[in-house]
Amino acid sequence: MKSPYLRIGVDVGGTNTDGVVLDPHRSSEPDRGILAFHKASTTSNPSLGINNTITSMFQSNPDIKASDVASVTIGTTHFINAVVEQDASRLAKVAVLRLCGPFSKGVPPCIDWPASLRELICGHVAFLSGGCEVDGSEIRDIDAKEIERECEVIKQKGIKSIVIAGIFSPVDIVHQQEERAAEIVQKCLPGADIVTSKSVANLGFLERENAAILNASILAFARKTIAAFQSAVKKLRIECPVFITQNDGTILLASAAAKLPIRTFSSGPTNSMRGASFLTQNEVKEAMMVVDIGGTTTDVGLLLKNGFPRQAAAFSEISGVRTNFSYPDVRSIGLGGGSIVKKDSNGKLTIGPESVGYQLPTKAICFGGSIATATDYTILANPEINIGDRSIVSSALSKTDLEDFQSMVKKMLERVIDTMKTSADDIPVLLVGGGAVLAPNELIGASKVVKPRWSGVANAIGAATARVSGIIDTIESTETETATQVMETISQRAIEKAVSNGAKRDTVEIAEMDHIPLQYIANKSRFIVKAVGDFDFERETPLEEGFLDDTQSTNETGREDDMNEFAKKAESGEKSRDQKDEEQQDLVDISSYRPKVEGREWIISETDLAWITTGCYILGTGGGGSPYSHMLRLRQIMREGGVVRVISPQDLKDDDLVACGGGKGSPTVSIEKLPGEEMMQSQNELYKFMGVQPNAVICLEIGGGNGLQGMILGASTNMNIPTVDGDWMGRAYPVAWQTTPVVFEKKPVFLPSTICDGNGNVMFMTEATSELMVERAFRAALSTMGSHVACAKGPISGTNTKNWVVENTISLSWRIGRAVALARQTHQIDGVAEAIIGEVGGHESAKVLFRGKIVGVERTLRMGHVYGEVIIEESGLGKVGRMKIPFKNENIVAVQVEADGSEKIVASVPDLICIIDAQNGEAIGTPEYRYGLLVVVLGIVASEKWTSTPRGLEIGGPKGFGMDDIEYKALGTFQKPKSVIDEYGS
Repeated sequence: MKSPYLRIGVDVGGTNTDGVVLDPHRSSEPDRGILAFHKASTTSNPSLGINNTITSMFQSNPDIKASDVASVTIGTTHFINAVVEQDASRLAKVAVLRLCGPFSKGVPPCIDWPASLRELICGHVAFLSGGCEVDGSEIRDIDAKEIERECEVIKQKGIKSIVIAGIFSPVDIVHQQEERAAEIVQKCLPGADIVTSKSVANLGFLERENAAILNASILAFARKTIAAFQSAVKKLRIECPVFITQNDGTILLASAAAKLPIRTFSSGPTNSMRGASFLTQNEVKEAMMVVDIGGTTTDVGLLLKNGFPRQAAAFSEISGVRTNFSYPDVRSIGLGGGSIVKKDSNGKLTIGPESVGYQLPTKAICFGGSIATATDYTILANPEINIGDRSIVSSALSKTDLEDFQSMVKKMLERVIDTMKTSADDIPVLLVGGGAVLAPNELIGASKVVKPRWSGVANAIGAATARVSGIIDTIESTETETATQVMETISQRAIEKAVSNGAKRDTVEIAEMDHIPLQYIANKSRFIVKAVGDFDFERETPLEEGFLDDTQSTNETGREDDMNEFAKKAESGEKSRDQKDEEQQDLVDISSYRPKVEGREWIISETDLAWITTGCYILGTGGGGSPYSHMLRLRQIMREGGVVRVISPQDLKDDDLVACGGGKGSPTVSIEKLPGEEMMQSQNELYKFMGVQPNAVICLEIGGGNGLQGMILGASTNMNIPTVDGDWMGRAYPVAWQTTPVVFEKKPVFLPSTICDGNGNVMFMTEATSELMVERAFRAALSTMGSHVACAKGPISGTNTKNWVVENTISLSWRIGRAVALARQTHQIDGVAEAIIGEVGGHESAKVLFRGKIVGVERTLRMGHVYGEVIIEESGLGKVGRMKIPFKNENIVAVQVEADGSEKIVASVPDLICIIDAQNGEAIGTPEYRYGLLVVVLGIVASEKWTSTPRGLEIGGPKGFGMDDIEYKALGTFQKPKSVIDEYGS
């Protein structure tokens, strides 16, 4: 008896449900083994649509037998829609048990969610003993009694979905804290849905926890929906496994997807690109650009040589919630079959972005309507297209306009393709989607243009041909083995994981791998490996693995009776404070906004904070770490009544004591071990030791996460002192002795100093020969203190602060962030670089050094710092210039590489070399550099505090980074940032 061999793919989209039946053994034949396909409008009941689609395909080809079907794979937007629509009937309340010990309390669960979604889902939060360090050792062991007490509270609240999230749980192989906690919860709350964060996502605590919470909230709905999918298949007498596609182009058994529905979010674009890969497997053996032309938009993405889409970023947002799932990097433009074509006031033809959309059959000229669409012009140009009435189109549209239309379509496609390319070389372009006929057969930048048959159902083909994956994201030691040897071991683990997930061993291959050395942590690196393979259909799959009873929807019982407070408030029209804050911020007219300055004190608002955060990361020049979690903490302090006050350094009294603090350590640790009370503790310990109290606080460096620490410390209840509008760097530097006080004073200026790990360990330095020695001593202690500590530095007098400070850098951050926000609000992001230049002093003080795409990144770890080089290639048709930027945590030098290979240094430290994302204006840190990112390189002249003396250049210039052969040449003339207090004060 012949084994089942046919694969069915169904993609349930918002508009259409597409299906395909294919024989994978015939994939190399001209018809690609496609035995049937179907496209129809999506029904309100997706299960009925799946049934109808498969039934129609069976009827179209009598040779297809249910007994020959080996798998049915379904792609769906059903689960993400529940979140986007904030449907209380499909989202359950969730309790979060965070295993964190003394850490992360300043950044509670769901803190960064939209208020409405947070109040809908987040039902209970508890901070419990537990958590691990980066090396896998325990911060604290879990406490069973503590967990049991929380379970009683959860039971009383009627919550049946629980998330357990532990710090560094993905590297917790020995202690298994999340798993042990889950066992305790299961005993206390039998029948509850329990989600461990490590089963959902990888490193990045807040994002992993967010993903786990969303996953837990839709579990009951997912079970019910997937059971309905399986039921639809079973009614057709198809006895085979049912799979659901994931957002990375691979598949999960339906039973596994019912436990991890979040992994199905936004799988549609990936399905289309994977289908494109299948359709061209014998024609194209290299990376190619996939252009999916639909009814309203054209979506363009790069399909890598490994057959998977290039990913967009390490983080992604789902309905305003940040998660650490990476989605395909897709650029959309307003070009589709329904795009409206018209002439502007100057008689110039325009295409889109407006579209008639689903009304094409009634609105387009070819169907008797009155609106000229892209479809009408395409029919006029292609006699072989038999859609609508050609005679009406011929009389309504002119040949001249047709030529303009074709020229414009060609330019639009060429522009977006060039934007998405990672090199100036021509690349194959694959056209899919129902609107592929709009595109010409030749495009500049395309080595060939391929319009394959079956491209209209590429998404269903992608679902049918999706593979099984195994992903390992871990931190490992390289002390006894080389990174290459460790990578080989991790790769084997990824292969074994893919096999355990159902892949056939002899088909598994490594699709992706990455190695990232960790700063300030000796012999430790992060390894990320993804293995993929075909599903092993010969492996026995129990029927219950492929089918779930429709009644397994335990959490639906009593859902309406358990109506949450959000729903009640929504009915009454009442809004929470957070909702009001968010709405007010969204409605801000940026061009007319005025900050609140009372007397000589600037009172920071949430709007101010958002702009300052953006500006701080840009001034980080690639380093300093993301300010995101620190922004959340400060915002929470403000929402709980804390007042953030900023004063001008010139308003300090001569005998004032100005405190200073910041974080030291690895950014990889900081994305897991969120801040607790260690920063405030370090200050308290220092001033208790000294027996004095500070009058104000200043941040160590304005660049990156430390740029917000001054305001956090100042607004904390123990200090309640103003923050000075300035810092000791005017940017970010990799080490704390690269500060302006060290430029002006050779003896140690920050003694005594202390560091605190937040876990009960405090270290003082009371005497030292230099600030460099203080830095070396503290750095040596870092790894044994958890690789991330809070540092409190001895106070500086008001007199010295006024002499040494880089002035008005909080104001500068605010202005930069406002410029970025305004560019977004007015849809002028292409000019964001020029807007930033305008805020930092104009073209005499800053300039665009380069625009292009990152095409190469190299990293290595030396003395705790990540050294490396990023290579950027000029974007734009026919341009071939390059820029390379060496970095040591922060960017050091910008080197222009001409077409003939000659090199010219165009900027160097202490001037600021900032790389921003060309698509949103946000900063890109050195850990985030990756292939294909579109960027703008900005150069900003450094403060004269660095450039006016030989010692300043020796510490903060190229020599401070060991580049003795490079002589600093200023980009221009420094202009002191304009004070917000001076401009807006009374």
